[in-house]
Amino acid sequence: MHLDLNTIWFILVGVLLTGYAVLDGFDLGIGALHLFANKDEERRVMLNSIGPVWDGNEVWLVTGGGALFAAFPNVYATAFSGFYLALMLLLAALIFRAVAIEFRSKRPERWWRQMWDVSFSIGSLVSALLIGTALGNIAWGVPIDAHGEYAGSFLSLLTPYPLLVGITTVALFMMHGAIYGVLKTEGELHDKLRVWAMRCIIFFVISAVTLTMATLLYVPHMAARVRETPWLFSVALLNMLAIANIPREFHHGRDGRAFLSSCATIITLMALFALNSFPNMIYSLPNPENSLTIYNAASSPKTLEIMLVIAGIGVPVVIAYTVCIYWIFRGKVKLDRMSY
Repeated sequence: MHLDLNTIWFILVGVLLTGYAVLDGFDLGIGALHLFANKDEERRVMLNSIGPVWDGNEVWLVTGGGALFAAFPNVYATAFSGFYLALMLLLAALIFRAVAIEFRSKRPERWWRQMWDVSFSIGSLVSALLIGTALGNIAWGVPIDAHGEYAGSFLSLLTPYPLLVGITTVALFMMHGAIYGVLKTEGELHDKLRVWAMRCIIFFVISAVTLTMATLLYVPHMAARVRETPWLFSVALLNMLAIANIPREFHHGRDGRAFLSSCATIITLMALFALNSFPNMIYSLPNPENSLTIYNAASSPKTLEIMLVIAGIGVPVVIAYTVCIYWIFRGKVKLDRMSY
């Protein structure tokens, strides 16, 4: 892998989207588990566990999208036009999540809170499913014509392999969110979340094993680079060790280490995805020669150079803000008059 400006931007976009998956992943997981809590106070605690951080977590998605637009405008144009309906559904789901968090406790009526609870959970599940399905389509390949335009339909995106990636993403985020919830809660809800977390771990492991077998059997180009470059197998090995370490640490009550292992699982999965996709940004099927790569879909070298300076200033600010917020709001969740 030659480290030129195009490759640097490929890595930067990947880092930003990985940051979003790690941070907003547990937000979406908490949302997916929200309806399993049967007491109003428990649901409020779950909302307040992510309350101070959820909007900051989504900054990583906005920054990643902005970086994609700046560095690879052709990829941005093809993805946002070809996946238009799916992206509008994702946007609607994210909006409903945000509105539900803010509006749920504005009124005391039971029907009002149940309506927003359902909106929050459905928005979280749909968001996770669509994000995973989008990644699955990029891995599987989508029809792109000689002009770099998407030549399929919305329904053609809903094939078995991308949907399997979507289900695995839901399982991963539910596991990630459940472990985070264990860290942030205490008492009866804490005990419930420990049970839910173990079930989510089993759900994720089964999904991940199934997805791995499907990838090796039906999407061989997504394992070609690891086969051609043996040392890259170390990333796959780290991923397997991270997954195996989650139930081990959780069983021994080391919840913080289990959460770090869950973070490592997401990071190594994204690294494997990027390594096996490189240099493709959107793989074209059935015509690989039409794929959008980091070279034929990139901005001019001058643009990449200028934007790299801007990113060098902006990304550390985002990281510093994120670290500061998590440090300020560390510890267990306590309900007070300012809570959701």
